[in-house]
Order: sequence, then structure tokens, then C-alpha cells
Amino acid sequence: MRKAVYPGTFDPPHLGHLDIVKRALRLFDYVIIAVAKSPRRNLLFDVEERINMFRAMVEGMERVQVVGFEGLLVEFMKREGIEVIVRGVRLFTDFEYELQIALNNYKLAKVETVFLMPSQDHIHISSTIVRDIASYCGCLKGLVHPYVESKLRERFNCR
Repeated sequence: MRKAVYPGTFDPPHLGHLDIVKRALRLFDYVIIAVAKSPRRNLLFDVEERINMFRAMVEGMERVQVVGFEGLLVEFMKREGIEVIVRGVRLFTDFEYELQIALNNYKLAKVETVFLMPSQDHIHISSTIVRDIASYCGCLKGLVHPYVESKLRERFNCR
């Protein structure tokens, strides 16, 4: 069985992330979404909240699992017996940053990275933009799953 890990902070997860999961399932038998605890970043949601949001998004997808992790991704991958990372890239600046990480992950643990672009319908979405819109109680339709929208509205006290 060919497994891949799709890591990230996913703060919050959005429809672009879900699009990458669906694309990865065309290439791999099983995708593990690895939600990073990320203690060094100032996050809107804690790791359990982000895991629960992503689980709501992939409900019914049998070949997907959502788990949390902390520490080096390559150490998590060794424990899980996974050798491929899936990363979504929207723009050249994303690729430049992701390539540096991919090269270091390969040097550390000989893991491969597959870069996937989201569909044209989702390429404009980022967690930063979603958080900004949500902070002003703006419309999130077409950007996030309804469960994620409810959590964002709750977090920002939107009615």
C-alpha cells in the first residue's frame, strides 16, 4: 500500500487543503493528514480543534486519516513507515519555500516530496486570508467547510 503524509498547521483547514487531499488520493492508496502542534507559532486554534475541523472535512473518505504530531516531520514519518510527503503549492513563492524544506527532509531521512497544485477554484485560498476574512465576520462561503466556518464564527464572536 502506497501511503503519503500531508503535513501542515492547517490553522484553519480550508477547501484548498481538501482539494490537495483529493488529488493526493488519485496518486496514493492512503493519505495521512498530519496536523502539526507547532508550539513556536501563534495559532488561532489548538491542535485538537484543527484535527477535529479536518476530520469533519474528510468525513466519509475511507482512505484518509487525520492525526496530530509534534517534533520533526521526518521522525513522525519514520514511526509511521511513510516515505512520501505531499505539499500543496499555489504560487512560485510557495514553491521556493517548500523546495528548501523538501531538500532538507530528503537530506535528513531520504523522504520524497510531491508537490500538488490546488484546482483553479481553490488556488486563491490561504489560511491567512481565511482568518482575516473571519476576523471581520465576512463571508466564508466557498472557502471553508461549514463546520470550520462555524468554529471561526464562534472564535471571532460573529453572529
